[in-house]
Amino acid sequence: MTGYIDPERAQFDAFKALNRDQPIQMLNLVAFNDRAAYPSDHALADTGLTGAQAYANYGAETAPILARVGGSIVWRARFETTLIGPTDEVWDAMFIARYPTAHAFLAMVSDPAYQKAVVHRQAAVRTSRLIRSEGLTPWKALHERADRTAGPDGPAQCRS
Repeated sequence: MTGYIDPERAQFDAFKALNRDQPIQMLNLVAFNDRAAYPSDHALADTGLTGAQAYANYGAETAPILARVGGSIVWRARFETTLIGPTDEVWDAMFIARYPTAHAFLAMVSDPAYQKAVVHRQAAVRTSRLIRSEGLTPWKALHERADRTAGPDGPAQCRS
């Protein structure tokens, strides 16, 4: 599994180019290092923390920032198996964070306290996926999908 820990500049620019004034959900899929990989000059560098412990430090330090910008964790789950997709992608943490707007997410990652805490995430993570999504209700998403896949006789019928 290739290590994706921080966004590439082009990915971050694409994120910022999207609508910033609507609620967003960020799907987080995270695989931990066996041992946290802190920079050698960090106070926790030689403590032998696991990736899971370093990620817990990240969560503890960033939770108040998430709350301050109006965000919350709306879903959390334990990975079991992949039915469709790469079998080598095994996730130690899976959750969805909801933000009132993309501005709120950007405010969080720009916050000086977040900037200081992100070292724990960087030390903890072997690879990750961070996927932005527009927050649609299931009913609205179902109807929009039906409209996009309409045949020559018009949209498919949605049933409740």
